Parts: sequence; structure tokens; C-alpha cells
Amino acid sequence: MSADKLTVLGTASHLPTTKRAHNGYVVDLAGYRFLFDPGEGTQRQLTKAGTSVASLNGLLISHFHGDHCLGLPGVIQRRSVDNQQNGVNVQLPIVFPAEGTEFFEKLRFATIYKDAANLEPKPTNDGDSLNISEIKVEALRLNHRCPTLGYRLTAPDTFNFDVNKLDAAGITGQDRGRLKADGKLVTETAEFDLQDFGSVRSGKVVAFIMDTAPCDNAIKLAERADLVICESTYAESEIALAEQYLHLTAKQAASIAKQAKAGKLVLSHYSARYEDEQLLAEEAKEVFDNTSAAKDLDTFEY
Repeated sequence: MSADKLTVLGTASHLPTTKRAHNGYVVDLAGYRFLFDPGEGTQRQLTKAGTSVASLNGLLISHFHGDHCLGLPGVIQRRSVDNQQNGVNVQLPIVFPAEGTEFFEKLRFATIYKDAANLEPKPTNDGDSLNISEIKVEALRLNHRCPTLGYRLTAPDTFNFDVNKLDAAGITGQDRGRLKADGKLVTETAEFDLQDFGSVRSGKVVAFIMDTAPCDNAIKLAERADLVICESTYAESEIALAEQYLHLTAKQAASIAKQAKAGKLVLSHYSARYEDEQLLAEEAKEVFDNTSAAKDLDTFEY
């Protein structure tokens, strides 16, 4: 199973720069892989990151501004090619705001290609909850200039055996599997309960918050999340622009993480006016210390 990590493909907001590609975020969670907001150039950034389109278990789009979705046609067509070459036909769930369905369909069929991607479109509304494999996906509306969703991904809880207790009770081999599967084990001499031989570890949580002004739903999405991926388009000196265009400053992103009692905050989606994203990291750290400002192709374990 791959490590739980974030791979940042691009960190630019509206305008890409010579060192920043448009958005794109790959989240590995509990053995599953998700791509968020494929902006222009996502195929190439995936290649540079050593991540294949074929390895994706799901794709999520926050909204249909171009910097968050114009890479979708290329990703879909690459998936089609991979499916044909490898002789596989695994479905790819794609989650997106239901109000943007017409834009999804236009992007899906933007050019001529043989459609073998086997997509599973999942138009989603505020408050919806769905499962992609074992991962729970919750969506809440954010406060932006077009219909925009933030996402909260939760991995399943796991049970960790205390091997010493199992050994002391003489539970070995297939009996351990039966105990875990059934929650109890009955032998000729005794009856055992699973809860006496270990503990439950809560599944990790990842929050994805892009393009929004401060709002309660952003805090709800980030509540006690292990990782929060959040836009930080502006420094505090440009807070008036953030308010005008319904974006966040780095400090506001940090405030969301702090109020939510999150674990780690990764900033992205920077205005092209900032050559050095560390300015934004420093402002955010005044509010929430465990903050990193991502650069293109950075990875973060969580």
C-alpha cells in the first residue's frame, strides 16, 4: 500500500507562470489515489511526478473556472488510451458540482477521440455524501463566484491487533482472521471478543478547499482533518482583492485550519504577483504553525 501523501502538480491561480503550472493535486489515501482540479498541463505534470492516469481511483473538480478544469480533456483521453492499450475497463468516478454539468460534458467531448475512458460522472450538490470504493466523500458549497464545492475525504477506520495479547490467548493463524472478520471467536474452550485484542484507529481525513471567501463550510470541511489543502491566493496586504474576487489570503486559510483544529495545512493557488510563496507561508504561520507553502511537484506525507 502506498504512503498517504499529497503530490502537488501545480500551484498557480488564474495565470500560470514560468515556474508554476495550473492547479492539480494528487492525494494518496488508504491505498486509493484521487486527482483534484486538473488544470492546463496536468498530463505533463503527472508524467513529471511519476504518476499515471491509469492509477487514479477517482477525480474531483471543485468548480469550472478554467484554471481548475481545462486539463480534464487530456486526462480523460489519456485514460481512454491506457484502457485500450492495457485491455482494462475500470470505471473512473468523476465528482463535480451538479450545476456545472454542461461544462463537464463540453470538456468531456472537447475534441475527437475514441471514448474508452469508462467514466462514471457523479454530479454532486451541497451536502451530498458518496463513497468511492472505501473512501467517504462529502461535499459542501463554498463561497465563490460560480458554483463551487469543497471536499472532505475520510478513509475507513482500521483495527490494530495487540500481538502480545493474541499470543497470550493462544490465538494464531486463521483464527486471527476470523476474529477480525466476525468480531468474535468461539473455540472449544473459550469465547473471545475482538475489542479485547487491540484498538480502532480512526481513518485519516483530507480536506480540499479551493476558491472561496471565508465561510463556515470551509471550517466544517477541515474539522480535525489530518491534511487541509487550501487556496491562498493573496497576501494580507491584498485583502481587498480577496474580498472582491471571493478568494482567501494566506492568513485566512490559516485561520480556517486553526478553527478546525486540523493537523497540517498546505497552501497553494497563488496570485502571479508573488514570486516567492514563502511570504504567504510566513503570514500563515503567524496563525497556524504547521503550514507549508507548496511548490510545483512538492510531496507531503500526512
